[in-house]
Amino acid sequence: MANEHLVPRASPLGVGEEAPDFTLTTQDRTEWTLSEALKQGAVVLCFYPMDFSPVCSTEMKCVTDEMDRFVKSGAQVVGVSCDSFFVHKAWADALGLKHTLLADMHRAVCKAYGLYFPDLNISSRGTVVIDRSPTGRGRVKWVQAREIRKAMSNDEVLAAIG
Repeated sequence: MANEHLVPRASPLGVGEEAPDFTLTTQDRTEWTLSEALKQGAVVLCFYPMDFSPVCSTEMKCVTDEMDRFVKSGAQVVGVSCDSFFVHKAWADALGLKHTLLADMHRAVCKAYGLYFPDLNISSRGTVVIDRSPTGRGRVKWVQAREIRKAMSNDEVLAAIG
């Protein structure tokens, strides 16, 4: 992927900051690019540590269970972890996940968004709501970094999407 422009950061992006554009591979082995997705509306990036782990499975299954609410809000929800697209596909199929999962296997995206957990060389847990700025670039509307064992609240994310 062409993500060489991404710059790692020690802390999560802040509200109002430009969201770094990136391209990653989906569980269906297609390329997904943030700037292209933003043309359709807001994007919710759900960074999570590992497929098949208990909290991640519960968190992503809850997203699927409430997908209608996200669609009505006009936002696309995308999961991001450092697992491979092969693992993402097996996990999505096993749980019946309806949303896109992105394979950040080089850790460039989670590091650029300040959501990297170096102790295990994986993504930490956090959610970033991104909309388009007047210039058409991605802009952070809401961000929440969480303790690795704490799943996101869909109600909080939906309120942030507005």
